[in-house]
Amino acid sequence: MGQGAAPRRIRAYDGELGAAVARAQQGDEAAFAVAYRLVQPGLLGYLRGLVGDDAEDVASDAWLEIARDLGRFQGDGAGFRGWTATIARHRALDHLRRQRARPRPAVLEQDVLDLPGPHSTHDQALEALSTERALELVRGLPRDQAEAVLLRVVVGLDGPAAARVLGKRPGAVRTAAYRGLKRLAGRLGADGVTDEAPRTLGE
Repeated sequence: MGQGAAPRRIRAYDGELGAAVARAQQGDEAAFAVAYRLVQPGLLGYLRGLVGDDAEDVASDAWLEIARDLGRFQGDGAGFRGWTATIARHRALDHLRRQRARPRPAVLEQDVLDLPGPHSTHDQALEALSTERALELVRGLPRDQAEAVLLRVVVGLDGPAAARVLGKRPGAVRTAAYRGLKRLAGRLGADGVTDEAPRTLGE
């Protein structure tokens, strides 16, 4: 699977998602359930990368706000994913503030630049993001890299949409995602991933 496969798969749902959101805004509860089913897996993966085991609680808070403010949303399926990710991020940051957690200190950039591995290791890293172990590894990345990787790969946002969620320039988000994937690929290799491991962890 290439780098764009996960986002492509997510984008395939955007037509259905956009239609469901439009119906939900008219009061169709079943349509809201469809929108939830399409968005929740990626949103939960994103939140796991930010707050770990508290992701379910933070997601619940986010969905309460999403449901409350649904009438104000304007946009398509992809826009809805970005909007929900923004709300979830705000709830996650509120949670971290309440926990008095501090952002992880950034690693030395040289550590990132010195990581070995051909470009194909990025594909392995992308494949691995569907696993709990990979989410643990992502949580170990510097905060900007972790969020960029999660938004691009797990939530499936494009560069400009991820940049809007983070309040940064698209180029900065692209760079952070690249560095995060490179570091993640290096860590997957350092963990001694073998042919006996599940294919989702790369080989």
